[in-house]
Amino acid sequence: MQFFEINTSLTLQNVTDIITHNKKLVLSADASERINKCRAYLNNKMNKEGAVFYGINTGFGSLCNTQISNEELSQLQENLLLSHACGTGDEVPREIIKLMLLLKIQSLSYGHSGVQLQTVQQLIGFFNSDILPVVYQQGSLGASGDLAPLAHLCLPLLGYGEVWHNSNGEWKKSNTADVLKLYNLNVIKLQSKEGLALINGTQFMLAYAVFNVLLAKRLYRNANQIAAISIDSFDAKLEPFNDLLHQIRAHKGQIETATQIRKLLEGSEIINQPKRHVQDPYAFRCIPQVHGASFDTIEYVASVIEVEMNAVTDNPNIFVEEDIILSGGNFHGQPLALVLDFLAIAVAELGSISERRTYQLIAGIRNLPAFLTPNPGLNSGFMIPQYTAASIVSQNKQLCTPASVDSIVSSNGQEDHVSMGANAATKCFKVCKNTQRILAIELLNATQALEFKRPLKSSSMVEDVFNNFRKIVPFNTADRALYKDIESSILFLEKM
Repeated sequence: MQFFEINTSLTLQNVTDIITHNKKLVLSADASERINKCRAYLNNKMNKEGAVFYGINTGFGSLCNTQISNEELSQLQENLLLSHACGTGDEVPREIIKLMLLLKIQSLSYGHSGVQLQTVQQLIGFFNSDILPVVYQQGSLGASGDLAPLAHLCLPLLGYGEVWHNSNGEWKKSNTADVLKLYNLNVIKLQSKEGLALINGTQFMLAYAVFNVLLAKRLYRNANQIAAISIDSFDAKLEPFNDLLHQIRAHKGQIETATQIRKLLEGSEIINQPKRHVQDPYAFRCIPQVHGASFDTIEYVASVIEVEMNAVTDNPNIFVEEDIILSGGNFHGQPLALVLDFLAIAVAELGSISERRTYQLIAGIRNLPAFLTPNPGLNSGFMIPQYTAASIVSQNKQLCTPASVDSIVSSNGQEDHVSMGANAATKCFKVCKNTQRILAIELLNATQALEFKRPLKSSSMVEDVFNNFRKIVPFNTADRALYKDIESSILFLEKM
């Protein structure tokens, strides 16, 4: 069993490592001390007569001027979770819920939130035992924290709501109270400030952001690998990938993409054949510029996400050493909302240019048969997968309308500018999944087209991908239902 100690900065690399190797979390002694010290400081402050702190002994939002007695503080925090669990729509995928737990634990570990140590330990227990609360995709404005989704995430601490749990290798959804008994876990009695610490924060949109950017990095690699197959299948030229061209423009992603394509096609018999044509369409000739711009965007977005992964985003925040409690707006999701919109656009462009390559491959040019079928007319071949790709590209364009430029006033005007970062996150998720499907369709076409270049061989790297793909999707000699081939191609990409 492998462990990860919560006391160091999270990176996309160590988060990937935690999830991939199913590592268990442990709280470091330093983190435990910070949490206990902060809680003791807050308890001391609450014992002072006349002390008033937002969300600790007041109402919330526009009810911030309503003071709550010390006897009702625990009930106040419980009511907060219950009243804010207003999510609806589709369930959040379990892999993203697990990221939400990890990111909430990390944020609470810094000792600026005032939670009890046992509350954090219970969240760690959920993570380690794969007890994953049922959370819904819709309900967050992405400004006063991801209130509704995080309320659903933390309701199980009180014994409420539903959770997924893995029982003998099978996922089951059950009432929380029953699962807590099964795992011998007690409900948590929240103290002052805890409910607010749990539901304030950006961990819903941030978990999606982490998932999206990791998927985007893989899609970029996939796009280059598939593009290399398409280049040889279309008998395109290698000249546009010459390093001299890219050094005089000097964008990092452009240089990186051209380098990858050259390596992928190194040793290809097809690429070294004399070409009759002078130029290729942009979908081939401008791969470094288009894929490269997406690469640069993904890298920038990743840098913003890594900052947020190590941030404290609840409110108010407690600074023990400075002897001050400050109410601010670290829960506002604007930094994530902007980059999630940006990421969606960058990933959509990988899909857009991919569909154009698919279109060129089925056009009946460059010594390829129309629609890549040996007997066009009787067979429609790969005519309609391009329709499918085109429809998905169009949907991506619609989904790329920015969420971050929108705002709706809430809480009687107290929360008068919101980020809509949660909507940006779930839209971006759909764009990433859509682009994976578009690339899978290009892979289906490119491998089919490559067959018509035989007996010439492509590079060893391309031929390896081709041979592995042929193990699950055979050459299309005559019309067959292609939806299964598309699904197999998507699954192949996930492991590529």
